[in-house]
Amino acid sequence: MQHFEVVTAVAAPPDQVFAKCLDVEAHTSSMADSSERAVGGKTRGELSLGDTVTFQARHLGLTWRLTARITSYDRPRCFVDEQDSGPFKRWRHAHHFEPDGADGTVMRDVIDFASPLGPVGRIVDRLLLSRYMPRLIRIRNAYLAGAFD
Repeated sequence: MQHFEVVTAVAAPPDQVFAKCLDVEAHTSSMADSSERAVGGKTRGELSLGDTVTFQARHLGLTWRLTARITSYDRPRCFVDEQDSGPFKRWRHAHHFEPDGADGTVMRDVIDFASPLGPVGRIVDRLLLSRYMPRLIRIRNAYLAGAFD
């Protein structure tokens, strides 16, 4: 299992950042470089507990589909999305939001993932995805943070 965290400062209060991170259109806009789009489940608006959304995107030269479900929801402090189906053996993304004391938010993404295919998947995780996935989250977070500037 791979684990990483990304911390991002956002110049907006936690409730606004929480809502933006659950907005399907904001998510797809933040992933425009990979042609990401919502193709199933809730494809517009703000997700809430139990909602699913299926994203289709192009990463590493291949087109992928991932269906995520919101499995935990504690507004405006934290929510978790987990893969229901898709390319990973396991995908869990916890989103944490804390006030920074100056009307902003410290957003912390905690991600655990594992690829399928046993030893081959573990090699792919270590050599490729352990660098690719944090970069992808940083790109997404820079877009979201910029939405409040």
